[in-house]
Amino acid sequence: MISNRIEENGPCPLCRHPHWEAYFEDRWRSYRRCQYCSLVYVPQRDWLSAEEERAEYDRHENDPRDPGYRRFLSRLTGPLLKRLPSGQNGLDFGCGPGPALAAIMEENGHRMDLFDPFYYNERSIWHRSYDFICATEVVEHLREPERVFVDLFQMLKPGGWLGIMTKLVRSPKAFQSWHYIRDRTHICFFSRDTFGYLADRFDAGLEFIGSDVILLDRKRR
Repeated sequence: MISNRIEENGPCPLCRHPHWEAYFEDRWRSYRRCQYCSLVYVPQRDWLSAEEERAEYDRHENDPRDPGYRRFLSRLTGPLLKRLPSGQNGLDFGCGPGPALAAIMEENGHRMDLFDPFYYNERSIWHRSYDFICATEVVEHLREPERVFVDLFQMLKPGGWLGIMTKLVRSPKAFQSWHYIRDRTHICFFSRDTFGYLADRFDAGLEFIGSDVILLDRKRR
C-alpha cells in the first residue's frame, strides 16, 4: 500500500486527472492542486523515505489511556456511535502503535480489527467486510489514495460508514502558514470539494462535522 510511487508528472493520485496547477512551494517541498478533484498533493520527489516516515511515527505518543487523546478522538467516535446499531464490526485503519480509537469503540460494544502498514500489517483485512471503518489522521499520509479509497469502499458493507478525521484545505493564503504542511509525512491534503468528488464517485452520503470530521455512508442498493 505504501511502496508504489506517483509518476513525477503523472496524473492526480486520487482521481487520475492529468491536469494540475502549482499551489505552493516552501523550503522543503512543492504542492500541486488537481484541477478536477481539488486534491492538493506533494510530488513523489519530495516524499520522505519509508524509513524516515516510520521514524517520525515512532516519535508519536498516542496512549490509548490518555484522556486528552481520547477527547481528541471523540470528535469522530461520538458522532459515529450515534449512527451505529449495537454490535457492529469495525476496522481502525491506520491505527498506529496505540490503537486508542479501537479501544473506545470496543468499550461501546463493537468488534474491531486493526490495520497499520507499520505496526499492524494484517493483510487478511483486505478480504473482509465491515459495518464501519475509521481513519483518523490517516488520509493525509496516503501515497496511493485512489487505491486505498477503492479498497475501503469495497470492504464497506452497503449502509456502512467511513469515518475520517483530517484537517481541510481552506484557501491558498491559509495554506501557506498552515501547521499541517509542516509535518513532512503529510502528502495529501483534502478539501470539502475533494470529499464531494469522493462521495460522487462512490455513491456515498457525505456529512461534515466540525472542522475536521467527515462521515461518508455507502448507500444501499
